[in-house]
Amino acid sequence: MSVLSSLPAGTYAVDPSHSRVGFSARHAMVTKVRGSFNDFTGSAIIADGAASINIEINVASVDTRSADRDGHLQSADFFDVANFPKITFASTSVKDAGSDKLVVEGNLTIKDVTKPISIEFEYSGSATDPFGNARFGFEGEAEINRKDFGLTWNAALETGGILVSENIKLEFEISTIAAK
Repeated sequence: MSVLSSLPAGTYAVDPSHSRVGFSARHAMVTKVRGSFNDFTGSAIIADGAASINIEINVASVDTRSADRDGHLQSADFFDVANFPKITFASTSVKDAGSDKLVVEGNLTIKDVTKPISIEFEYSGSATDPFGNARFGFEGEAEINRKDFGLTWNAALETGGILVSENIKLEFEISTIAAK
């Protein structure tokens, strides 16, 4: 089934209270640290079997369940929130990629560095919630190299290796509703 042709035309807002924009990174080469951004907005426009998607993230809302780590991520060592408060994504192409799958290509901007990325999404379905909102769900992920965006801080480990992996997995769990 073509996901794009099955979605009703319209403008949709990402519902942040039912969505998650997150990431995971390898830490000390032995485990993964997961985090998310708790403050973000997004929209999608569907028309004539095509779509465009935009997301804006408030970087100061980073949450890894460690206040010290969150503070370090907000500092000039990483995101430099004082000078670069937003991360943005704007799609350049949205294409069906098989049964219930989409490939969204677009430009990701972190610290004023813009690079193209590709995000694979799975359409997880639709439902009408108790308030009468038509909801559409999508889950996706992509991998980026953080150094490509100027996120270069790291520390060497005594046992060899590095503290924070260069490759970061971006994770998206998105619920949309018609924009009001």
